[in-house]
Amino acid sequence: MIRFFDILSLGLEWGYVFVFFRMLQTFLPLRRSMAMRVLAFFANSLLAVVIIYSNDLANLLGALLGFVAYVAVFHRGSWAERLTAVLVFYPALIAVNYLMMDMGSRLFFGVTDASGKEIALWTKEEQLASTAIHVATMLLRLLFWLGAWHFLRKYLRRIASGLTAKMWMVVDILMLSPFVAIFTIIYFMPEDPVIVYPICGASIFSSFGCIYLAAYICNSVQTAYRAQELEMKQSYYRDRTGDEERVRGIYHDLKNHLLVLQAQAGNRQEVDASIQGLQSQIHAYENYYHTGNEILDIIIRDKAKKARESQIDFSAAIALEDGAFIEPLDISTIFGNALDNAIEASQCLPQEERLITVKAGRIRDILVMSVENNALPETIDPERTTKEDAFAHGFGIPNIRKAVERYGGQCSVRAEEGRFVLKIMIPMP
Repeated sequence: MIRFFDILSLGLEWGYVFVFFRMLQTFLPLRRSMAMRVLAFFANSLLAVVIIYSNDLANLLGALLGFVAYVAVFHRGSWAERLTAVLVFYPALIAVNYLMMDMGSRLFFGVTDASGKEIALWTKEEQLASTAIHVATMLLRLLFWLGAWHFLRKYLRRIASGLTAKMWMVVDILMLSPFVAIFTIIYFMPEDPVIVYPICGASIFSSFGCIYLAAYICNSVQTAYRAQELEMKQSYYRDRTGDEERVRGIYHDLKNHLLVLQAQAGNRQEVDASIQGLQSQIHAYENYYHTGNEILDIIIRDKAKKARESQIDFSAAIALEDGAFIEPLDISTIFGNALDNAIEASQCLPQEERLITVKAGRIRDILVMSVENNALPETIDPERTTKEDAFAHGFGIPNIRKAVERYGGQCSVRAEEGRFVLKIMIPMP
């Protein structure tokens, strides 16, 4: 019977390791190498089953350092994302492991007379009871993480795809409380479990509550973005309708303009003035870009308008019909940030040097996008904002890179002879 319980315990332990591994992988993606993924699973198994005792500073610190090293070596993401993974999962892992071990130990010594005995002196009944209680605690731990995985899975995915750099910072700050609480209560452990158990439970609840809160923030941001997107579309189509009505009016009057030009045939200056007047009326209605992506049409038109207002020479050659698999929010992140950066850099230049060129299209099985602009040499730093408020800004390129990497793509930036070039390559799915 004891051997059967040992085998069952081993199966439950590996099941728990797998569930915890999947949760962490959902929150923070693993490196793409298959060898690294296999190594990550076995390294995770050492962390997931860590044994925590009361006043056990060595294991608390060892588990923390091991967790940090594990996330740094095997997972992808920014430093803020990796820090969040440690702050979210470490308190819950430590609290659950401690609670299961402490409750199992208290239950065992409460139902047997093994207190004060060495393990070698335990009777068969006591050994059987110890093994059965251990299996029960392993089952409870597995059921707990299965329940957590079932409840949090959709929130973990939402966070992984939707948080910006500033949001990661907010989550990290919120997670400091359960992190400090669980570390402190176990290290300075009072003897009364009535005090310890509620704090462990509160740490677990806080860790998972922060996941829900972060997912709620993501939902709010996406809802606000969809509302903004709808407003942009309404404004875009309202402008187009008005422009088309005005163009029809110009077309209606065109025969009269031709008669005027014919009457002015002998006066070169008057003819030139009339032609320029016609061109100025039509010019405003020629700036609609057809990129193959409705959202991108709106973004390009808006940025082109801002460029003209700043007297920037703006040109775009975009064919993105094959980019339908890219989410609208990511299209906005990539092109919106890139063009905002280009416009701001161009505004620092003399008028004759202001130039922005946007290109995008499919080359075989790769979507290639590029944004080029002239810039002052001292302002060309892709990883650092030139604005005074560095906390509120400076996330353009990192957010572009994150959006591109979501589709397995690459983002590169380079500066050459006073010119800034952002190039993006995304493989077709």
